[in-house]
Amino acid sequence: MTLEVPEIPKTERVELPARETALLVVDMQNDFAHPEGALFVPDAPKTIPVIQGLLERFREKGAPVFFTQDWHDEDDPEFKIWPRHAVAGTWGAEIVAELAPRPGEKVVKKLRYDGFYGTPLDHLLRLAGVKNLVVVGTVANICVLHTAGSAALRWYQVVLPEDGTSALTPFDLQAALRQVTFLYQGKVTTAAGIVLL
Repeated sequence: MTLEVPEIPKTERVELPARETALLVVDMQNDFAHPEGALFVPDAPKTIPVIQGLLERFREKGAPVFFTQDWHDEDDPEFKIWPRHAVAGTWGAEIVAELAPRPGEKVVKKLRYDGFYGTPLDHLLRLAGVKNLVVVGTVANICVLHTAGSAALRWYQVVLPEDGTSALTPFDLQAALRQVTFLYQGKVTTAAGIVLL
């Protein structure tokens, strides 16, 4: 059986007002983005320089930066689905050193795939006046997709830089891009295509 991937619309340049746009870095933690991590995503390390570049640009413009951090208890039911990972307070749960949050940047600890589920993320974004959300990180079709979808359902305009997002397989990445553009009317671009005004 041959499976055709529907054409995924890509936007070359996305102009966004810095005052109303946040960068959300999803789960770039040692267990996912470091080769010694419990659930290492092989393509995650190559997104680190891309995300670093976006962080620099957002910080220079004074645009808000947020991070999600997968954060589990030792007996989390999710470990029936996935091997033990991102256990609260462990090295694996820490955000990779190259992307360490700066003082004042919000880190939202989450219990499930969706960064909004059971967290204050929506409240914090609204306090910051955010209307547009640039989402990067890992894993594309899991935590990135569920968080981006949840943002869109709350009427944030979602932008996903493809080169700042990683998945376990190329199919999984394409599936996430398809859902973001088709289901949630988000925009897929590259990090270089993000223009903060």
